[in-house]
Amino acid sequence: MSNAEFIDRGDDTGIRDVFELFKPRVMSLVVFTAAVGMLVAPSQLHPLIGFASILFIAAGAGASGALNMWWDADIDAIMRRTRGRPIPAGKIDREDALSIGLLLSGISVVMLALAANVLAGALLALTIVYYVVFYTMYLKRLTPQNIVIGGAAGAFPPMIGWAAATGGIGIESVLMFLVIFFWTPPHFWSLSLFVSDDYSKAGVPMMNVAKGPRSTRRQIFAYAVLLVPVSAALAFSSIGGPATLLLAVGLNADLLRKAVRVARRSEAESALDRYAVERKFFYRSIAFLFLLFAGLVADAALRWALGEAIAWPQWV
Repeated sequence: MSNAEFIDRGDDTGIRDVFELFKPRVMSLVVFTAAVGMLVAPSQLHPLIGFASILFIAAGAGASGALNMWWDADIDAIMRRTRGRPIPAGKIDREDALSIGLLLSGISVVMLALAANVLAGALLALTIVYYVVFYTMYLKRLTPQNIVIGGAAGAFPPMIGWAAATGGIGIESVLMFLVIFFWTPPHFWSLSLFVSDDYSKAGVPMMNVAKGPRSTRRQIFAYAVLLVPVSAALAFSSIGGPATLLLAVGLNADLLRKAVRVARRSEAESALDRYAVERKFFYRSIAFLFLLFAGLVADAALRWALGEAIAWPQWV
């Protein structure tokens, strides 16, 4: 779809379609975790530089979404969950999506490097390449471990935010990366369980398609267990504190209960009951990540208000 066609339509439909091309729900997670990485970093960033950095990180996330939809247009048209996306729905041409994605990728990386620092720009470039080339073009259609390996792309944003603020990579940003890395497989596999027919029809070897739902449910539980020590380590790190620890304990206990229910459920249960269990885990996993990272911000606010009185190990 050309720019002239956008203008000739005389409404905002084209803008909405382009926005959908950027995967706004995924973008919101990227922006949030990157902002947390920036806010909890031990360096003060000028508000204008911080705002610009978040803007360019969001642009990079949108570019990744556009390039993902460009490449996956064939399977998106097959799957019920994705066939309403702009390209399979005929609202945006594939070539336009490619152009938008490439242009926005270049702009976001260069501008973040100029606004913040070269390391932040390099990490954003790595994230885009990892997600588009390594995950979307290669892993997604090759192996049931696609989400496990490719999930690293979604774990980079807090490291980018941290790098934008500090110019470096610390153990704290690595821990934030690891939380998202171990969170991604159970989160996405719970979704794939209740839309498994989509992936089967599209020939995408998701874990439940390649190894079966029983194996997938056990692995969801295993990764939920792995989240416990990683989130605890984050709570006891220099950016953690009582709020993060309390949330980590409560959120992990809740997620583990849901993971046990997913792992134990029987295929003899009705489709509606199975759907309810997996769907509940999916949404609880979203709450888990947002609330745990919100705990980091709460502890950062406490440190700002009380000085270093609650810094590890004094608060324990």
